[in-house]
Amino acid sequence: MNVLVTGNRGYIGTVMVPMLLERGHTVTGLDSDLYRTCTFGSLDEQVSTINKDIRDISQSDLEGFDAVIHLAGLSNDPLGDLNPGMTGEINHKASVNLAKLAKAAGVERFIFSSSCSNYGAGAEGGQLTEESAFNPVTPYGQSKVNTELDVAPMADDNFSPTFMRSATAFGLSPRLRFDLVLNNLVAWAYTTGKVFLKSDGSAWRPIVHIADISLAFSCVLEAPKDVVCNQAFNVGSTKNNYRIRDIAEIVAEVVPNSHVEYASVAPTDTRNYNVNCNKISNTFSEFETKWDAYRGAEQLLEAYRKSDLTMEQFEGSKYQRIAHIRKLLEEGTLDSSLRFSVN
Repeated sequence: MNVLVTGNRGYIGTVMVPMLLERGHTVTGLDSDLYRTCTFGSLDEQVSTINKDIRDISQSDLEGFDAVIHLAGLSNDPLGDLNPGMTGEINHKASVNLAKLAKAAGVERFIFSSSCSNYGAGAEGGQLTEESAFNPVTPYGQSKVNTELDVAPMADDNFSPTFMRSATAFGLSPRLRFDLVLNNLVAWAYTTGKVFLKSDGSAWRPIVHIADISLAFSCVLEAPKDVVCNQAFNVGSTKNNYRIRDIAEIVAEVVPNSHVEYASVAPTDTRNYNVNCNKISNTFSEFETKWDAYRGAEQLLEAYRKSDLTMEQFEGSKYQRIAHIRKLLEEGTLDSSLRFSVN
């Protein structure tokens, strides 16, 4: 299949694209390369890439593709809080426009990287399925909800959107992020001996490895359209729901000579959701998550040791998304619309 992957140079895209190629797909990327200086190790660019902001896509960019996998966007809750209006413009309005242009260009499949953040403060209602109510508590989560609501009515016999509500990602990538819970806690433990929690750790959070996310997208891409058209899938494993404090305890077990420590002011996290992921595993016989928190922590620890990671590195602007964007804004590399001033 001929596939366009937006955000192919991002945290998930740099893992997903090689898997798609291995499965025989032809892949083109589209990415503004916002994180061009954030490579952890080396990045083997395997596909041609259209260097463009998703807000600037034209119909001609999309012609000839069988499918669009849409990963690009402002990628987490803190970054969304930095400029809620910009989050809505990029994550919602540009995503809906992308879907409209893709449909007009004759693209048959549109696979949208949504999020379990859609459920927000949802844990009090029990385990959440794809039929559960949306209850986002951040601009990021709201942007994902709004996109789903606006794209779903576009579905017809010729255009098949699918909404992939991924759990909180973890795992090693050439564009590594340290602002994700497991990646972050292992980094704290390795560099300081403290598994440092900034909340009280009581919130529920499903987590999923980026390789498992990539497999889920591959399964949807290759499935008969009638199986996936206008469907939402929670991406992860039901068994991989943890309280944040339980993730911290696992990290303390994996990283030698480390212990859990809470910040002096450790509020309750309003993002709190325990998610049922049975639908995706029941729909696709190939899909089974291969990673849990223990194995993920071991993979990350090995990588941190090899790179001789320091706290200054993982807490700095290279790998923390919000810190990186703020740095680019302060130095004038990005303008107020989050576009490069000089390419």
